[in-house]
Amino acid sequence: MRPLKIAEGIYDVGVKDWNIRDFHGYSTYMGTTYNSFLIVDDDKVVLIDTVKEPFTHQFMENIRKVIDPKKIDLIISNHAEMDHSGALPRVLHLIGEETPVYCSKMGEKALSAHFNDKKINLHVVKPGTEMKLGKRTLSFIETRMLHWPDSMFTYLKEDGILFSSDAFGQHYASHENFDDEMGEGLFEHAKKYFANILLPFAPRVEKLLESIESMGLPLNMICPDHGILWRKNPEMILERYASWARQETKEKVIIVYDTMWNSTEKMARKIVDGARSTGVEVIPMSVRNWHRSDIMTELMDARALVLGSPTLNNGIFPTLCDVLAYMKGLKPQGKLGAAFGSYGWSGEAVKLLNKEFDTMGFERIDDGLRTLYVPDSEALQACYDYGVRIGEAVKAKS
Repeated sequence: MRPLKIAEGIYDVGVKDWNIRDFHGYSTYMGTTYNSFLIVDDDKVVLIDTVKEPFTHQFMENIRKVIDPKKIDLIISNHAEMDHSGALPRVLHLIGEETPVYCSKMGEKALSAHFNDKKINLHVVKPGTEMKLGKRTLSFIETRMLHWPDSMFTYLKEDGILFSSDAFGQHYASHENFDDEMGEGLFEHAKKYFANILLPFAPRVEKLLESIESMGLPLNMICPDHGILWRKNPEMILERYASWARQETKEKVIIVYDTMWNSTEKMARKIVDGARSTGVEVIPMSVRNWHRSDIMTELMDARALVLGSPTLNNGIFPTLCDVLAYMKGLKPQGKLGAAFGSYGWSGEAVKLLNKEFDTMGFERIDDGLRTLYVPDSEALQACYDYGVRIGEAVKAKS
């Protein structure tokens, strides 16, 4: 299926990784792609980004189907992370060690640190710099901390194509290549990517989108380094990013829990029933069955996070600790929080969950709900009522 011609003289020569199932703790159950772009113009042949190192041979074969790789005049590195730069030393060995590699100022530092035993001919490009290729012109947009310090975009002026590195992408491999070949489900993959990669940088995303709008750049296509390319209506993914960056929420509650002897799960079920009775959307999420990255995806537009944990060794159940450590790093904002759990003789878990809410800056609904050992009918009614209270709090917070 590769290489893929995306415009006259422009090709995606990247590769599809059908088998990867984890990316830094993010569940990639649909695989991913490492997109790389070859521009063949009158005066210059340019390669934008490379691929993950194990795919170098396939990558070079893709390039050979378009052009002799030795005809590549220069390489642009939008991002130094190894899924985009891993093949770079081998590519340079094959096409010529002296081939210039253009990157941001921070990219120079990152690439030098990654490949400290290699002599790479690095050249720094400043934001706004233009590079003539013949009929076409490239320019560069700094996107520092989206999501690494070195990140930048490359814009192809005459074609209105934005090569957006790790922004606007998805960890998703399929036989389709463009957004118009897919349905609304594509945005769910993009949402998951944002929730698990870009959410900590949401304020920077807002500023970047404002900057792009102020530039008035015509956007006929957005080409990220992962997943599907946006050609039908690139503005749609920009609109979604704007909403996600603002961390807009809806009347939705996710109830994330684990249980030892099913007591906390019994509590969770009644809280779900109570919250649903108020008309809000409620998603129960047992951490035994939901991956942490899918929990984060659902949390992104939820107004409330409800955490349930039994007390184990005077603490939170370990599986909840895993989710919380991951969640805190992604810095969700503007949420309500509520805690519950069953306990035997001490019952610290709910108090500790409340501390986690405070650390994340969540607005706690109250001090939480605890049940000693197995919840009886009275305790289950209290759980139902607690769910009602949570649902009403969600509806009251616009």
